[in-house]
Amino acid sequence: MQFGIFTVGDVTPDPTNGRVPSEHERIKAMLAIAQKAEEVGLDVFATGEHHNRPFVPSSPTTMLGYVAARTEKLVLSTSTTLITTNDPVKIAEDFAMLQHVADGRVDLMMGRGNTGPVYPWFGKDIRDGIDLAIENYALLRRLWDEDVVTWKGKFRTPLQSFTSTPRPLDGVAPFVWHGSIRSPEIAEQAAYYGDGFFHNNIFWPASHTEQMVNLYRQRYAHYGHGTPEQAIVGLGGQVFMRKNSQDAVREFRPYFDNAPVYGHGPSLEEFTSQTPLTVGSPQQVIERTLSFRDYAGDYQRQLFLMDHAGLPLKTVLEQLDLLGEEVVPVLRKEFASLRPAGVPDAPTHSARVAAAHDKAQGKAQGKAQGKALNKAQEQEVRA
Repeated sequence: MQFGIFTVGDVTPDPTNGRVPSEHERIKAMLAIAQKAEEVGLDVFATGEHHNRPFVPSSPTTMLGYVAARTEKLVLSTSTTLITTNDPVKIAEDFAMLQHVADGRVDLMMGRGNTGPVYPWFGKDIRDGIDLAIENYALLRRLWDEDVVTWKGKFRTPLQSFTSTPRPLDGVAPFVWHGSIRSPEIAEQAAYYGDGFFHNNIFWPASHTEQMVNLYRQRYAHYGHGTPEQAIVGLGGQVFMRKNSQDAVREFRPYFDNAPVYGHGPSLEEFTSQTPLTVGSPQQVIERTLSFRDYAGDYQRQLFLMDHAGLPLKTVLEQLDLLGEEVVPVLRKEFASLRPAGVPDAPTHSARVAAAHDKAQGKAQGKAQGKALNKAQEQEVRA
């Protein structure tokens, strides 16, 4: 199982002193957080993609390319790649290039985006969101899987004998997660392709997460990719920790109360009781995270949101120390002990290259056996 962090890259005033970081400061902070994630032993760093204020990560592959050069083991991912407003050709080429730069330590999470004004900025209509996600991803898969593509669709100009460059590293495209909070169509899309499904899991109650994950698992099996238990699932989570739970609540409350997403709404106590947000001690975070398995089943990736709502960089780095030293080692051990045989590991580039090689060898052996059988039958007929 993989553990990591994801960021939305918001530029938010610190409610305790009113200070607003510059865009430059926020971008540099995100880079420092990514490098800290590897230092404390996490597996994944994921960045969102946003084109509207107060967010800064408009170019994820630029950021991830920088992080790739300064890390050795960290899997570099997106927590949203806008499949609706990005050109599939550009996505195919950008992430194949990043694969080569990072020696395969790359995957990405497809999302529709829920900010209405962004769509017309890129010449799209939000009312076409689902249709765009379906058509654009179908083209993206072909661009990665086929060397030469001829294609015609509804939302972009046709392609005639087109080859995207560079080709995916080792002939294996980056692994794709489909991220969604509320859209069953996206769970269906993930299941159809046998891709991963990532449920953000930070705003909605456990019953909703359970419903979405179960839909994906059932449809994954329906399309013949394996049993429901073999489907590849990722979850988000949101935590703030201090050694003493009362200190955590006291320190985090002003940030929660003024957060751009959920501030000035339900109280901190209401939100933590109704959603996976956990504010407390490392042990409370461990217990709450382990409980995700009760309604999502055995899953492959757990990402935490830790750097939002105006939290200063110093505080975020302290949170990562707690996560890496006191929380994740226990979670690794506990989840591993609970996982039944047959539940797959989190996908990695090396494992997927090996699987593709085994599959190719199996096909070659089957073809050779078929030829031998045909030859034997011919000889028997002649005799």
